[in-house]
Amino acid sequence: MKRDSTIVLSVLDLASVREGGSVAESFHNSVKLAQAAEAWGYRRFWLAEHHNMAGIASAATSVLIGHVAGATKTIRVGSGGIMLPNHAPLVVAEQFGTLEVLYPGRIDLGLGRAVGGEPLVAHVLGRSMNAGERFPELLQELMLLLGPVLPGQRIQAVPGGNSNVPIWLLGSSTFSAQLAAALGLPFAFAGQFAPQMMIEAIALYREHFKPSARLGQPYVMIGLPVLAADTDAQAEHLATSAHQRILRLIRGQPIFTPPPVASMAGLWDSGEQRAVESHLGAAVIGGPATVERKLREFLKLTRANELILFSDFYRLEDRLHSYKIVAGLFLKPIN
Repeated sequence: MKRDSTIVLSVLDLASVREGGSVAESFHNSVKLAQAAEAWGYRRFWLAEHHNMAGIASAATSVLIGHVAGATKTIRVGSGGIMLPNHAPLVVAEQFGTLEVLYPGRIDLGLGRAVGGEPLVAHVLGRSMNAGERFPELLQELMLLLGPVLPGQRIQAVPGGNSNVPIWLLGSSTFSAQLAAALGLPFAFAGQFAPQMMIEAIALYREHFKPSARLGQPYVMIGLPVLAADTDAQAEHLATSAHQRILRLIRGQPIFTPPPVASMAGLWDSGEQRAVESHLGAAVIGGPATVERKLREFLKLTRANELILFSDFYRLEDRLHSYKIVAGLFLKPIN
């Protein structure tokens, strides 16, 4: 089978906790997945900040990035993303400056402008729900702290200054797309949960992109749910875990990853079904031939430079198998 060496693939992980599992198990699984992804040729492994969400264990994102980076050798490890309005830019610069010193040339800093939880979370964090309005200001401060230390600069990130950790902007709308374009930064669209504005956002990003010292040409990465298995039927069956999990999210219930079920019939009403299917509107689900066809169609539609795949399964073995199938199709021969 001919493989396309121009396709760049990465992995998005939430350190999901399965029903009947534990946080310790999820951290172990994240390391196993990162090590396998590294061996199979994936470019990067990103973890996302979420708070007060039973079933997602990646809240202390920078700590977990360090844990994964320490257990791997070459794959880039980063955030997809850090929710900047939750943090003082100085603290983020110090954390990622430290990571860059420990794992030089392997750390990415993806940034979002949401709080990453419900309004009560913002209150507990000492932030207002409209804190995202300050995102451009906070971003400029962070970029200065990670960049060259200027003569007489009174506030420095130590470590962090002069580290030039690569910064990405993440978004599910046009706001961050246009900001990334104006600042000449790479842009990652959250197609894994909100694909509705994907085409508009990446078109605006490319149209308005201004080259910078960091990036000479627009670079688009898209988050994409990919659930691959040996057959279409098996993939559809395993995907019921993701369907149930999103249904629980919509209902405001804990989102521990449940085992797959024979059918979703009777588990949701028509409105809930539409909401779940909208959430997974860009999902690629199927056996190898179906996955290859759909991914090539998606790449032709979006002209993405890179895809960051999210495979949400109950069992680690099924997650690993899904990423291995895709790697075998697009990256390099798998033994």
